[in-house]
Amino acid sequence: MASPGTATVLVVDDDEAVADVYARQLSDRYAVETAYDGETALEKVTEDVDVVLLDRRMHRLSGREVLETTRERGLTCGVVMVTAADPGFDIVDMGFDDYLLKPVEREQLEQVVKGTIERLSHEEATREYLSLASKVATLRLEKSAAELEASEEYAALLDRLRDLKEEVDTDAVDPPVDI
Repeated sequence: MASPGTATVLVVDDDEAVADVYARQLSDRYAVETAYDGETALEKVTEDVDVVLLDRRMHRLSGREVLETTRERGLTCGVVMVTAADPGFDIVDMGFDDYLLKPVEREQLEQVVKGTIERLSHEEATREYLSLASKVATLRLEKSAAELEASEEYAALLDRLRDLKEEVDTDAVDPPVDI
């Protein structure tokens, strides 16, 4: 597992100014690379990258497509969607570790990168548990109680989270939600 100072973070955003700001904010703690489009991101994301900060909406190749290709390649880096796109229930099936809505403050960015690096040391079930808990927290912030209640995707997400809770040593992790 990488640690601050040795971890590599890839910042991917088609708004170069945003990518550069995030890169500057993290460069005193991590080795940081930037990509301003999905194609370049796929060239730069390798087994040496620990965390990818990924914009969801980009021209030509979306963040979702970059994420899917990254996972298809078997890369286990942490992926944080950092986006202005309000999350829909489609996030349930996306293989990211966390979801941040822009604008993102420096402290929040630093915390999510640190937490994502820490997650990399956990077993797969624990990492999935934390990822699903993050999705639940995101949806609870952005959707009404009625929308959550009506969503089959959300209900399935909660069921999977409850199943994983029994497999995972929840005392060793700090999930972002109560289920």
